[in-house]
Amino acid sequence: MTNEELLQIIEQAARDKKTQLNLSGEGLTTLPLEIVQLTNLQTLYLSRNQLSSLPPKFGQLTNLQSLDLGSNQLSSLPPEFGQLTNLQSLHLSRNQLSSLPPEFGQLTNLQSLYLSRNQLSSLPAEFGQLTNLQSLYLGSNQLSSLPAEFGQLTNLQSLYLGRNQLSSLPAEFGKLTNLQSLDLGSNPLESPPPEIITKGFKAILDFCRQQLEQETDRLYEAKLLIVGEGGAGKTTLAKKIQDNKYMLQQDENTTEGIDVIQWKFLLDNNREFQVNIWDFGGQEIYHATHQFFLTKRSLYALVADTRKEDTDFYYWLNAVELLSGNSPLLIVKNEKQERKRDINERELRREFTNFKETLTTNLAIDRGLSEILNKIKHYITNLPHVGIELPKTWVKVREALEGDSREYISLEEYFNICQKHGFTKQEDKLQLSEYLHDLGVCLHFQDDDFLIKTVILKPTWGTDAVYKVLDNPQVIEKLGQFDRNDLANIWHEDKYVYMRPELLRLMMKFKLSYEIPSRLGTYIAPQLLSVNQPDFNWDESNNLILRYKYDFMPKGILTRFIVEMHSDIEQQTLVWKTGVVLAKYKSRAEVIEYYNQREIQVRVAGKRKKELLVVINNELEKIHKSYERLKYQTLVPCNCEKCKDSQSPHFYDRGILYNSLDARNDRIQCQKTFLMVDVRRLIDDVLSTPPNLEIPMSEPVTRNQVFISYSHQDQEWLTKLQKHLKPMIRNQKLLVWDDTKIQPGAKWREEIENALAAAKVAVLLVSPDFLASDFIADNELPPLLDAAEAEGLTIIWIPLSYSSYDETEIEKYQSAHPPNQPLDSLNLAQENKAWVDICKRIKAAVLG
Repeated sequence: MTNEELLQIIEQAARDKKTQLNLSGEGLTTLPLEIVQLTNLQTLYLSRNQLSSLPPKFGQLTNLQSLDLGSNQLSSLPPEFGQLTNLQSLHLSRNQLSSLPPEFGQLTNLQSLYLSRNQLSSLPAEFGQLTNLQSLYLGSNQLSSLPAEFGQLTNLQSLYLGRNQLSSLPAEFGKLTNLQSLDLGSNPLESPPPEIITKGFKAILDFCRQQLEQETDRLYEAKLLIVGEGGAGKTTLAKKIQDNKYMLQQDENTTEGIDVIQWKFLLDNNREFQVNIWDFGGQEIYHATHQFFLTKRSLYALVADTRKEDTDFYYWLNAVELLSGNSPLLIVKNEKQERKRDINERELRREFTNFKETLTTNLAIDRGLSEILNKIKHYITNLPHVGIELPKTWVKVREALEGDSREYISLEEYFNICQKHGFTKQEDKLQLSEYLHDLGVCLHFQDDDFLIKTVILKPTWGTDAVYKVLDNPQVIEKLGQFDRNDLANIWHEDKYVYMRPELLRLMMKFKLSYEIPSRLGTYIAPQLLSVNQPDFNWDESNNLILRYKYDFMPKGILTRFIVEMHSDIEQQTLVWKTGVVLAKYKSRAEVIEYYNQREIQVRVAGKRKKELLVVINNELEKIHKSYERLKYQTLVPCNCEKCKDSQSPHFYDRGILYNSLDARNDRIQCQKTFLMVDVRRLIDDVLSTPPNLEIPMSEPVTRNQVFISYSHQDQEWLTKLQKHLKPMIRNQKLLVWDDTKIQPGAKWREEIENALAAAKVAVLLVSPDFLASDFIADNELPPLLDAAEAEGLTIIWIPLSYSSYDETEIEKYQSAHPPNQPLDSLNLAQENKAWVDICKRIKAAVLG
């Protein structure tokens, strides 16, 4: 737009006393002074231009209530900007603002403020005067701290602070009691601790409130976890760290299970630092159970005996990387009898970013021990959580529990200890026990109605009891079977006698055992089952087959699956260490782990085989999700004429099939027969298809429809949404459309356009796959966003998993659930509650 054309528009708008003017996307580089003539303007759109500054007189547009300056090149705002005191909504995202003038605090009527994707490194103290703010978007800036005055924004309901440089939150943050949604993702936060942040915004506010109400103190404590094969020297290293004068014993006992010892040293500030050393037994029987104690934010030492070639570096490095949240790891080469062994450090570093360095020693003569101690001190004192400020009552209670000689106490006794040291609120006491549980300091299972009554002060008391069962010769001889009489003999010591029910529940909590349904009081520990597959017949005709292929396969996936599905084991006899046969829905399923191939294979036969396969897939997916970084492929069999009845068909990666659907390629080639097959049928043959939930599209097109946009990689989430919407569809006659309604051979682009035209509400299932889909970005999102601006379409987006949503236009719209608590981070009960709330919001938007 030329300057002349712009002046004509301004003059015409002034004559017409217009209250709204849209100048978005017009290529404007400056604003003429004449713009101040538009004194009646209440709404002004200036987004997607090239404005680098605003004239000082811009502040004279004092009737403005809504102003959109997003996607420009503004590097600063004039002080006069603070005169726009009637502003209620202000968009300044995607500019180059490095600071805000103090006068910005005069915009006290602001309710919604968008400042994402700028270069703000700090906020002025006057920012706290914006007390009417309800929604604040500050993501993707360079904020390293927030002013204490931030706590004055007590009307905030939605706050987005993701992708900044925040290392801590001010204690005043605890005053934001009206918050309903908080995003703090991708910040190097140390305070509150990650264990608090993952619990959600309420836990964060409670933590900050306690910091505000009392003095703070610092806790100098961390875990060192020593892992490796049996007999490598882990126990010797642990004892020499604790006492460098410890002499190596000729008949050093191999660790059974886990030993925990303490090592203390003074810091430069004369504060004592406590290292809790966890020495893990190296025998393979323990590998599957160790994963429950491989905690995050710890230091790991992998000990290798250089005389042997038995240390599987890739297994241990993968296990630590998968389970520990990228905690730092040192390799300690114990060069027994001065035997050397080279390690390809460059290759290991390239593959494992948490691998720090290799240290060599001969523990028999203490060579290299002092360097090891210095390196451990260096890495462990630099762990991100060390020395963070905690409420002083937390530190006092932690010290009291540390000094308590008992193995366990009742919940009531724990509450009394908290009360004695200054706690007044029950929820604060429970928050602390949850924090200490997450750190591995104590065990307190608040999600178990039975175990919640006990706080285990010495975790090794519980783990020792568990390993006593797994190591018991009679239980091993009976292939993992034991009963209550066996437990009475195994747990005969005074410290266990009155806690046997709790210890048994602990084993079941860790998925280490299950009760045989037909023999109550008799239990099986599946990792002690026979390695031999029992004889059974199998009908190979018309099977459904599914394979899971892992980049790295942690030990224990199948034994956990067996525990979860134990009630459906055929005759309660067709089960072995690496496999199980299930009987359910008049169908049979064979599930076998091939650990050396990093694979689990499933085949199902019978009348309702697809239903059984869905149950199996869902159970395995739950186990997969318990590992944050597990990488695997779900392989779907080909159904072409030659493959469909074969026991060795061609397989497709399910992810590739979903990508093919996203790209609107509905056919793919079998690599065995080279026949073309239908992609949707490949998926539908083995995985559940959502029921048809919509009223036919042939009805008159009116804007009363819900349009669902999603990536085919997220098919399971679509199914869940449709299930929760079904009662509302049935009772309220809502129209719900997604692309599974497109019939084969239909013109899909035309179908989508018709559905978009009829939509009153658009629901976006947002995930990394959704944001990565070129088809969605090019074909679905643009018309939806245009309709939201021009025609009043309501956009509701649902965060399925952590993603870079704030790099897109989606950030402008209200999420139906807090983005910092995506659905895939919730447990089943929390997820179901979230779906109920989300569906209520969708219903209100459609019927409103």
